[in-house]
Amino acid sequence: MTSLLTIPAHRVRLHELSLESATDLHAGGGGGGFLWVGGDAPGGTRIGSGITVKAFAAGTYRSGWGTYVIVRAGDERAVGGIGFHSPPGGDGRVEIGYDLAEGARGRGYMTEAVTAIAAWALSQPGVTAVTAKTDPGNTASQSVLRRAGFIRIPASDDAHAFELPRPAEAATPPPTTP
Repeated sequence: MTSLLTIPAHRVRLHELSLESATDLHAGGGGGGFLWVGGDAPGGTRIGSGITVKAFAAGTYRSGWGTYVIVRAGDERAVGGIGFHSPPGGDGRVEIGYDLAEGARGRGYMTEAVTAIAAWALSQPGVTAVTAKTDPGNTASQSVLRRAGFIRIPASDDAHAFELPRPAEAATPPPTTP
């Protein structure tokens, strides 16, 4: 079995969910083994956990490309969830989604989490961009994405779409010397 990934940030850590934790969160009965700010996981985290459970069931789960719980480093309390909708597609693009417990909002935790997961994704071979969508009225989420370096791009639906491309210097392999 592959060990679960932890992605560090300044004040939070992103802990990849095991199948057992994802199943527990998705079922709605427990906290997936985490102590949550406000006593319960936010709804989006439970939905994201379901994506991971479905990927395991279909045999398509790829380690690292699932759901993570955002845990404050100071007190080990879970404050939200973040993760990938699926592994990167053939074009190298991967979409993220996230949510935060109401009692943890407005403190910069999500900006740290988005920045950390995007940096991890862009460091993986073949990943060309990290994308995210928000509802048009979700200005808080749009601000998080902008602070994390994402830019607004055209969308094919009513959502607002954002992208963080791989930096050009990271996309070009360094020259070799004879």
